[in-house]
Amino acid sequence: MTIHITRRTLMAGLGATLSAPALLSLPTRASAATVLTLGHGAAPGNPRTLAAARFAELVKEKTNGRITINVAGSETLGSDAAMLTSLRTGALDMTANSQGPVSAIVPEIAVLGLPFLFETTDKAIAILNGPVGEALAAKFKAVGIVPLGYWNNGIRHLTNSKREVTKPGDVSGLKIRTPADPMTIDIFQALGASTEQIAFGELYVALQQGVVDGQENPLVNIASSKLYEVNKFIALTAHKWESTPFLMSQIAMARIGGDLDAVQAAAAEAGKMQIELSEKAASEALVKFKADKALVVTEVDRAAFVEATKSVVDIWKKKDFGAFVSQVEEAARG
Repeated sequence: MTIHITRRTLMAGLGATLSAPALLSLPTRASAATVLTLGHGAAPGNPRTLAAARFAELVKEKTNGRITINVAGSETLGSDAAMLTSLRTGALDMTANSQGPVSAIVPEIAVLGLPFLFETTDKAIAILNGPVGEALAAKFKAVGIVPLGYWNNGIRHLTNSKREVTKPGDVSGLKIRTPADPMTIDIFQALGASTEQIAFGELYVALQQGVVDGQENPLVNIASSKLYEVNKFIALTAHKWESTPFLMSQIAMARIGGDLDAVQAAAAEAGKMQIELSEKAASEALVKFKADKALVVTEVDRAAFVEATKSVVDIWKKKDFGAFVSQVEEAARG
């Protein structure tokens, strides 16, 4: 399953930086040898990395070489937050980013990570194909960004170097690295942990040196970045799902012109690939972790964790966009 972003939705994402007259003057095709840059922070072999490379290939094929995508991964262009700043200024054209940093400019996207909201990726993607996705597109419009789709960052789990985790009380007192995502911070503070925000590229060393006790990520990221080497306790908390917003600047969109349909089609195809790869990789990582005698993999008391994080939902419903929180929650429960 993949996100279907229509041309109509993409055009609706054009904000104040492109006036109506400007739209009328867009070229019918991108000029020869238009080069765009796509940045992301994933490690080699990660489904995000593989899908970004495939997207570049597809764009070149579908535009007959009129558009070339240069892909820069592994945070070579900076952290996710830095890439978002570059995206808004036009220094970067596209990014397969992370939900947490994106929430700094579109706070509503963090709502997708309400604790224990989604048990499967399919459910989350289905909701993003409807009114929830349309509402988010309108929010991106206001900050000069257009979503090309939402990839899968996966169901997230907890690892640490101190002890087994099977119940909420086991999390209390741990120092946990989280992304700069207010939802994740709220979840772990509700569980009694202290939180610290560290760039993903610096996480392995931070865990290795004991700057933090643990972290939370999808199994795919834990595997591809080898975080299990420095955190032997893996708790299958499944505390939240996160998207990987695939974003393009309005400035880049103007340069694409009449090749928009081709880029959109490439994004949809690459997104489907990324979702399939990430689901497969997560299953394979779990088998690998369970077979590794150096690791301790535990199931958790899900009901107890749900109860311990109910206050997070209540807090978010009191925010200015509380109606959107209820909309997402109702869609997920429906």
